[in-house]
Amino acid sequence: MATDCIHPLDHLADGIPLPPAFTYPFHYTPHPLVRLAAKEVQAYLSTRSDWAEELEKGKMFGVLIVETHEGKTGFLAAFSGNLAGSNRHGYFVPPVYDLLQPDGFFRTEEAQITAINRRIGELSQNPEYLRLRKEYEERKAETIRELANARRQLKEEKVRRDRLRTQELDDAEMQSLIRESQFQKAEYKRLERRLKAKEESLKTALDMYEAEIARLKQERKSRSAILQLKLFGQFRMINARGEIKDLCEIFKDTPQGTPPAGAGECALPKLLQFAYLNHLRPLAMGEFWWGNSPKEEIRRHGEFYPSCKGKCEPILRHMLVGLDVEKNPLQENIHKDTPLDMVYEDEWIAIVCKPADMLSVPGKDGLDSVLERLRTRYPDATGPLVVHRLDMATSGLILAAKDKETHRKLQALFETRNIRKRYTAILEGIVEADEGRIELPLCPDPTDRPRQIVSKVHGKPAVTVYKVRKRENGNTWVDFYPLTGRTHQLRVHAAHPLGLDHPIAGDGLYGHQADRMYLHAASLTFIHPVTGKEIHVTREADF
Repeated sequence: MATDCIHPLDHLADGIPLPPAFTYPFHYTPHPLVRLAAKEVQAYLSTRSDWAEELEKGKMFGVLIVETHEGKTGFLAAFSGNLAGSNRHGYFVPPVYDLLQPDGFFRTEEAQITAINRRIGELSQNPEYLRLRKEYEERKAETIRELANARRQLKEEKVRRDRLRTQELDDAEMQSLIRESQFQKAEYKRLERRLKAKEESLKTALDMYEAEIARLKQERKSRSAILQLKLFGQFRMINARGEIKDLCEIFKDTPQGTPPAGAGECALPKLLQFAYLNHLRPLAMGEFWWGNSPKEEIRRHGEFYPSCKGKCEPILRHMLVGLDVEKNPLQENIHKDTPLDMVYEDEWIAIVCKPADMLSVPGKDGLDSVLERLRTRYPDATGPLVVHRLDMATSGLILAAKDKETHRKLQALFETRNIRKRYTAILEGIVEADEGRIELPLCPDPTDRPRQIVSKVHGKPAVTVYKVRKRENGNTWVDFYPLTGRTHQLRVHAAHPLGLDHPIAGDGLYGHQADRMYLHAASLTFIHPVTGKEIHVTREADF
């Protein structure tokens, strides 16, 4: 057993009861022992001045509380990916598979791929290639210009001949005009062939370079794919029952079908693998961010985060088999006896106030939802009923239509931004500006849905106007007026460093977990699609 990876906790954990079940890794509040272990790891990191520059850029770390055969409590620590150019550091558990070992197949093949990349770079910057590409583009442009001029001249000559034909001409003169037209058309064809020949001559020389670049790129792609599959086969993940599956087997039945890059290198899979192989009983886990936040994601220094869905969920679904794991708190049907709060109702529409932690529409876990309640209330209604949705954690007003045509018209109002919405939120910390506008484009995090990221390249426009209501007890009450309706828009705009940099209180994805997320859809204003009257409904938050 690699005992240098097991760090004692008994001297710190007096009086703290052990957790009754293992942490559900995708939605959790860190156990007190996990917080103690994390502080120990953070204290160690502060001693590593040689890592300071890399740690400042930000990295995810994990801790695993374990129990030994002797009944002693300790913890393991791990980092995601590699650190300081290595997968192995004495304080942390080793990787599941060390792809950085100098003589391993990964490094050997990686060197081949690097050589291909270097050759592609050399060819792409070759002076002769760059000259040919420039000349070819210039020749193409010149061909277009010359042919356009020639066609214009042909049209002008045709207009002149047509004008002459309206006059009284003898047969000889008419035949002369015909021959002239035929000659000019033939001249145009000869010019076109000459220009295209010059163009093709350059293209032939250019193609020699581009064919080689394309061949090298295809070889790189093929080698990379083969290397990835071989690499994933080395990650043989074990679970609490001793059952082993490699990453290819684990991801075979997932929507993506193959493991994403970096799968198996996150902190928690490393920790569980080490614990199982060394006959340690996992008790609790936690993963925290250390350092600056990435530009696109929202990560805060020292804060705990759930395990990622894209890379880790399929792996952990296998590795946690055989452990007594906490139930997913989001699967608890806490509102099964909560009456539906009807705020407005007429012949065509209804507006309800959804409680926090209730679904807008049914999910895969069979929990109660606003839509199911409305279907029960309006059995004769047609169409989808619910016009828009709120996040499960958000409370507030939801608009529904009782027939298809009204639903279509209300959706059109949303799409054209003719429904005005106001949300109320409590933000962590003090927002200095009294009001403002946030414009940060958003898109889903491809490896960790439903988390959203800010991306100028892939994101869709997202705009939020805000006004501060009050500042009290170190928090800020704000009203949000979303001008677009992106997923998690208000949550990301509040928490992101380029937004307000103050997360919504209780937002476990982008801030801190609490008893609830303090975001509430407080008002809706729109023109009724049937009566034409303005509807303004308000239900203020109860926090």
